Amino acid sequence: MIVLDTNIVLDTFVFNDPATQPLKLALVSRQIQWMATQPMRDELERVLTYPKILARMNFYQLVAADVLCQLDGLARMVDVAAKASVTCTDPDDQKFIDLAVALKAPLLSKDRAVLCMAKRLLALEVRACSAIDFAV
Repeated sequence: MIVLDTNIVLDTFVFNDPATQPLKLALVSRQIQWMATQPMRDELERVLTYPKILARMNFYQLVAADVLCQLDGLARMVDVAAKASVTCTDPDDQKFIDLAVALKAPLLSKDRAVLCMAKRLLALEVRACSAIDFAV
């Protein structure tokens, strides 16, 4: 199991960042199970409307439905997790932390607010890291 924050999803399914390709292959081949909640999907849907993201999607000839289809097809949707015992300084990232802690699943993120919590999360059996540091 794994939890992906929105930036990692964008890097993987919009920008095709080479650092995320092993992750993408593992997701598509079902080597690892991506776990998500409806608020995570809602956030992705909202972010896909941002002008800078739209410009990149146009460049790659993608539409929001293409990206959301990846989440819908690859992620296992679960109930929203209870608030974890640790709190992120960025409230938008809390939902990812809560789910990762509830599932004791790795959390991939690029957000400094999440990554600076790595030691506290590790104490809760959650490995928080960037895609480039993640080994499938």
